[in-house]
Amino acid sequence: MTASIQATPAVKRRIAFLGTGLMGAPMARRLLKAGFPVTVWNRDPSKAQALATDGAIVAATAAEAATGADIVITMLSDGKAVGEVLFAGGVKAALRSGAVVIDSSSIAPPIARDHAAQLAETGITHVDAPVSGGVVGAEAGTLAIMAGGDAAVVESLEDVFAALGRVTHVGPSGAGQICKLANQQIVAITIGAVAEAMILVEAGGASREKFRDAIRGGFAESRILDLHGGRMVARTFAPGGPSRLQLKDLDAVAAMAELFSLDLPLTAQVRDEFRDFVADGGGDTDHSGLLLHLEKINQRQGEENR
Repeated sequence: MTASIQATPAVKRRIAFLGTGLMGAPMARRLLKAGFPVTVWNRDPSKAQALATDGAIVAATAAEAATGADIVITMLSDGKAVGEVLFAGGVKAALRSGAVVIDSSSIAPPIARDHAAQLAETGITHVDAPVSGGVVGAEAGTLAIMAGGDAAVVESLEDVFAALGRVTHVGPSGAGQICKLANQQIVAITIGAVAEAMILVEAGGASREKFRDAIRGGFAESRILDLHGGRMVARTFAPGGPSRLQLKDLDAVAAMAELFSLDLPLTAQVRDEFRDFVADGGGDTDHSGLLLHLEKINQRQGEENR
C-alpha cells in the first residue's frame, strides 16, 4: 500500500479540488472546515476565487492545483470534461505515484474505467465516487457517496468522505457510476410522478400544497416529494440540478441499457420528456421544473379539446 494511503488521520492529506460549481464549492468548503489543506481550480476563475475567504488556495490551472496533492477530487460536468482536465490539462502528469484521484462527477461507467486504467499506468489510484443529495446535501455534509474501485483504498479515504457524507463501496471500478445512473433513474422517474400528481390534484380542485402535506408519512413520502415537491408548490426552479445534466445522465442510462440489452420503459419515457423540455429552453432550469413541461403539454391538449 502506498505512503499516501497509509497516512495517519492526524496528518491531513493535501487535496486538490477541481470544479467548484454548484456542488463542488460546498463540498470544498466541507473539506476546509474539516481541516484539510485544499487547493481549488475552476474553468471560471471567479467560482474558485470565492473559496479563498474560506481558506482555500486558488490555482490558475488544474495541473497547478494538482502539483503536490495527495488527493485530487473532480466535480465536473461530464466524462469529456473530466478526461480533458486529467490528461490534456496535465493533472496526471503533475501527480506523483501513490496519489489518489476521486472522481465525484457523474460520467459513463466505461469512461470511468478507462480513466482508472490510464492513471494506473503511472501508479495513480482512481476511485469513481459520484454523489447524490444535491446542493442541500453538499452544504450539510450528508451526501450519499457511491464508490467504485479498490475496497482498501476507499476505506483509507474514510476521513475525506466523512467530511462530505456517507460512503458505500459498491464494487470495482465503474460500479460507483452505474449506481449513480440507477440513482438518477429513480430521481427522474419520481420527479415525473410527483409532477403528474400535482397536475392531477389541481385539475381535481385540491390544493397542491395541502396534497403534499397530506401524503407525508404515507407510502408516497420521499425526499423528492419533500424537496422537489416543495419547489413545485412554490414554483421556484433555480438549479439545484439543471435539467440538461439530468438528461445527460438519462442518456448514459440509455447507453448502458443498450449495452446490456435491457428494456427500461419508464426511464425511456421520462428521458423523452426531459429531452423535449431541454430542447424547449429548460436546460438550465432545475429538474423539478419538468412540471412546467408537463403543464404546457396539458394546457395545449386542453386548448385543442375546446
